[in-house]
Amino acid sequence: MNNRGTIIVTAILAALAGAGGVALAMGAAAPATQVGTTDRAAIEAIVREYILTHPEILPEAMRNLEMRETKKAVEANRKALETPFANAWQGAADADVTLVEFFDYACGYCRASRADIDRLLAEDKKLKVVYRELPILGELSVEAARASLTAASGANYALFHKSLFGAGKLTADTLKAARSKAGVDLGKSDQQAIMGELTGNIRLQQELRLSGTPGWVIGDKVYNGAVGYDELKKAIAEARAAKAR
Repeated sequence: MNNRGTIIVTAILAALAGAGGVALAMGAAAPATQVGTTDRAAIEAIVREYILTHPEILPEAMRNLEMRETKKAVEANRKALETPFANAWQGAADADVTLVEFFDYACGYCRASRADIDRLLAEDKKLKVVYRELPILGELSVEAARASLTAASGANYALFHKSLFGAGKLTADTLKAARSKAGVDLGKSDQQAIMGELTGNIRLQQELRLSGTPGWVIGDKVYNGAVGYDELKKAIAEARAAKAR
């Protein structure tokens, strides 16, 4: 079996949820055959026959596998994800749920999502939002990210963040104005630490398979795109409920 076939079989086995599922597949594909659940080669052959005649289960099985792999990646990187760079965060210091946003100042969808975040922070006093810079839309994005992380090293991160997003489309002029308003002096920043942060965020993006910006991590789930207030609020509630169990 080739690599893709092995991945698909693994996904199907996961979707069938153990011996009970295997028995179901066996019953549908080869009712007269008795196979021990430890005989993996025989199980894979039966599962292969089953999925060839029931291809509609493939998308769900692959989604289940991807969700499982994503959860593992989130857990492996939990500390790195939820530990902000200096003051690049808002909300409750003693939060019970942390929302992580990967964003780019040049991203219109990120800018549009600002209202959702502001609303969530205003309503939920036990929420913390950690901002992770992911400047993937050009040189000006990188310049804005460097200025933002410089602001985070001081006390004016929130002012810079709000000012730059509030100015509309990212341009050299809007960046200059936001830097001036927040008193951001790149000459006083630790550029090595800043570049280390940006490199780390790109690594996290790759490990979590984020497709772009905005990207969100809430609890053990990853969301891509401007999913909106309702979806974010629901995800926060689910993460909170999972912690309470």
